[in-house]
Amino acid sequence: MPVLTKMPARAKKRAKAGYMISAVAELYKLHPQTLRLYERVGLLKPSRSQGNTRLYTDADLERLDVILTLARDMGVNLAGIEIILNMREKMIEMERQMGEFAQVVQQELSRVVASHLQEKAPRHAIVRATTPTPRLMRTSSPG
Repeated sequence: MPVLTKMPARAKKRAKAGYMISAVAELYKLHPQTLRLYERVGLLKPSRSQGNTRLYTDADLERLDVILTLARDMGVNLAGIEIILNMREKMIEMERQMGEFAQVVQQELSRVVASHLQEKAPRHAIVRATTPTPRLMRTSSPG
């Protein structure tokens, strides 16, 4: 199995990536042109070095794994892969938002419970039982 060679540390920091197209193509048994195609249609977005060399991050490689699984194992075409990846990203974002929402609700619930427990006197209204006052009735006198 080929060994991926990373760019030197300073180039990696500049580009925030490290895997060159030739190493990625060899590792995944792809032609570099296939990787360029995936970039052209927007499935992959590798960063570029100062010399304009494509550099793939670990996240790019994880995405490439998904792309290849969909294409090779499941027979999904490029348009379908794009739709699936977009939906996947939206679902991940929704899960993140739901997690944040659940955390806010939990904090608010904890705050309400804590404030309720700190109240010393119950907040029940004291109602005095009184008998209703009879209303005076006017009677019209004849005449």
